[in-house]
Amino acid sequence: MNASLVLGRSRRKTVLFDDNKPRNAVTSESHGFMTRDGIDPQELKRIAQEELRKYPSVAIEKQRVESVNKADGLFRIEAEDGSVFFAQKVILATGFKDKLPDVEKVEEYYGKSLFSCPFCDGWELQDRPLAVISENPKAMHLAKVVSNWTDDLIVCTNGKQILSNADKTLLESKGIKVYEQAIRSLVGEDGQLKKIEFEDGSAVPREGGFITPEWVQATTIGSSLGCRLNVQGGIETDAMGRTSIEGVFAAGDTLIAGASQLVIAAAEGSKAAIGVNAALIEAKFKTPVSASN
Repeated sequence: MNASLVLGRSRRKTVLFDDNKPRNAVTSESHGFMTRDGIDPQELKRIAQEELRKYPSVAIEKQRVESVNKADGLFRIEAEDGSVFFAQKVILATGFKDKLPDVEKVEEYYGKSLFSCPFCDGWELQDRPLAVISENPKAMHLAKVVSNWTDDLIVCTNGKQILSNADKTLLESKGIKVYEQAIRSLVGEDGQLKKIEFEDGSAVPREGGFITPEWVQATTIGSSLGCRLNVQGGIETDAMGRTSIEGVFAAGDTLIAGASQLVIAAAEGSKAAIGVNAALIEAKFKTPVSASN
């Protein structure tokens, strides 16, 4: 949406495809975006789309893109209703999907009392007894970060041996106990966590926490176009959002790089739109090849 705003203000004919199935659909509040801290994500989208309608060159298509192919310097974009669009440039802002840890009932609590980003939701959970639930080595880093918001923290690895002895010793020296036994279930009501039950019959009371989901691309459009990926599996770009494929740009969580926050995604959308403008302007003022050459 931010890329579309910049392109609209640049008088570029733009189509924004949005099927309204965002990664943060489970979230009732968005945080860290100045002037909109705590806003419902759908309300933020409504305001943004209302602003976009002021720009006559921007159209919003409320549907998915099924395929994007490049031929003769243009991109052929087919939408799910069968309609076809042609474009000189494409910005991929398709994001990623969360693959949650294999814990019973985790979906019931995700977005309500279990979250993935402490910078987004740590304030609301401050000073409560919390847990980091993780099945991968990211647990160590996340535990360090979450400790900023609470002094009552545990780490649960759900039966996985993901932490070194040195890591476990360091965590426990800071009062962070590590539970390596498998989790039987999460217990609570209305999405609010009350305790974690383990397969060995033990349990520990907790009021919320953070998890480390695996991130996978939400669509295969980038890979089908041949875009080079980074080590995290995100689409690789330069500072202006250009991918390895001429004419294809990418922004937001599609990059799977660094912190995943709304305000960062919006900024990257703006940069990608500026990159598109720069490419179109350079093409317009490209020195023509003389007949003698």
